[in-house]
Amino acid sequence: MFRRNTTPVTKSPQGEAQQAVQAVERITSVLGSGVIWHGSINGSGGVRIEGAFEGEIALRGMLVIGETGRVTCQNVRANTVIVAGAVRGNITTQKLEIRGSGRVWGDVVTTAFVTEEGAFLRGQIRMEETVELDLEPAPETTPSEAAQAESIASTPIMIPEQITGATTRKITRKKKEE
Repeated sequence: MFRRNTTPVTKSPQGEAQQAVQAVERITSVLGSGVIWHGSINGSGGVRIEGAFEGEIALRGMLVIGETGRVTCQNVRANTVIVAGAVRGNITTQKLEIRGSGRVWGDVVTTAFVTEEGAFLRGQIRMEETVELDLEPAPETTPSEAAQAESIASTPIMIPEQITGATTRKITRKKKEE
């Protein structure tokens, strides 16, 4: 309820105190508790698994295995992995957190490891200075996003005369040169 503020405070050139903004990872996709999925999860973003998953996971972002989640992978790779359910397979991550209800059967390679009382791990933990996840580079935009941006860029803008004080005119956008 009452927490001490742990974000660092810096001074601006004008002497004003400013708090550093910390990036917060978000869950963008959820595999529900009634779902059984066989396949692969690749890409970037936060994923929460509450159902059963079997296959391959290579994720640039956060992976959360909820209390009802069951994951079977040869090697789980993600920036951050939080286990409250069960994982059968090796985990390669920058940060691993095994909650009290979490169960892991497999070897772990990580730079940071957190565990709660009651957590279970059967395997070896290897702590490294840095961990290479060997993830594919994140695309800046998907083909559909690029097509949508091109469509918006080629659409002329109409400015009503109430705003300009003159007649209505058409303004075309210049394309960004690469």
